[in-house]
Amino acid sequence: MVLTYVEHDDDGVDDVSLEALTLARDVADAEGEPLAAIAFGADAEGAADVLGAHGVDALTVVDHDDLDSYTPEAYARAIVQCAEESGAGTVIAPGTDRGAETLSHVAAKLDETLAAEVTDVEVGDAYEITRQRWGGTLIEHAELHADTNLLTVAANELSAAETGGDPADVTAFTPDLDPDDLRVRLDRVEESDADGIPLAEARVVVSGGRGTDGDFSEIEELADRVPNAAVGSSRAAVNEGWRPHDDQVGQTGNKIAPELYIPCGISGAVQHMVGCKGSENILAINTDPEAAIMQKADYAIVADLHETVPAIADELDARGHAE
Repeated sequence: MVLTYVEHDDDGVDDVSLEALTLARDVADAEGEPLAAIAFGADAEGAADVLGAHGVDALTVVDHDDLDSYTPEAYARAIVQCAEESGAGTVIAPGTDRGAETLSHVAAKLDETLAAEVTDVEVGDAYEITRQRWGGTLIEHAELHADTNLLTVAANELSAAETGGDPADVTAFTPDLDPDDLRVRLDRVEESDADGIPLAEARVVVSGGRGTDGDFSEIEELADRVPNAAVGSSRAAVNEGWRPHDDQVGQTGNKIAPELYIPCGISGAVQHMVGCKGSENILAINTDPEAAIMQKADYAIVADLHETVPAIADELDARGHAE
């Protein structure tokens, strides 16, 4: 059996979890094994229809009085016990913060190797894997030898696709937890007070860097004129205190995959490119034609962003695309 940890909330199954199921389904087919999922919280049962449509045969719902919030070591303990009871030879998780943390604890409890940021698996005597290293700047091909194969799937690298199918069969599971499993747990969530579309969901992202000199008004005005657009920033702008960390695009910020990314006054350091490499198109605006971002962009404008960005906004207004 191939067991996949899936994350969900009130809006349904997380997109990255559905992407992970794409790879998990391929592995299960190659192994000739059923595909199962494990999720936490009694309300996870409501995901059975969606998971079944993505190829999941069985869903284990973990319900425990001490697991009313995210508890990484306890989550890992539950996954280990479920994998052992079901005979799962492979456990896969989405490449989210929680997915990576939880599966790291699973690896420690099983004393197995964890292969993170995987994008492809060839099933044989050993798993031949392709995975991202160094924030996606290096692609590694390796063999994974393990009694239990543990993988996280790189976010925004695979497309989630429905295959059809009946709702997954649901089974309740109550893990046997140790007190030490509850040492660390989510205490509270502080929501950002920023309005607008989350960066990861935006169709267009307009970002500013050190070249803005702290003035993001024109970038905000351009984003306001484009449907489903959001404002981002470089790490330099965040470090200067010009933008909140929620706006940061890069290795230590958000990883985005918009249809169009417009970096303005951003040099294009490797760490920034890791965050925006999933963009379908990049339109870079910079006064320096030799800036790294200009070499990596699909389109480049060598000009002052404070002149160019308002001109683009005016052109959108003239063409009637302001709404």
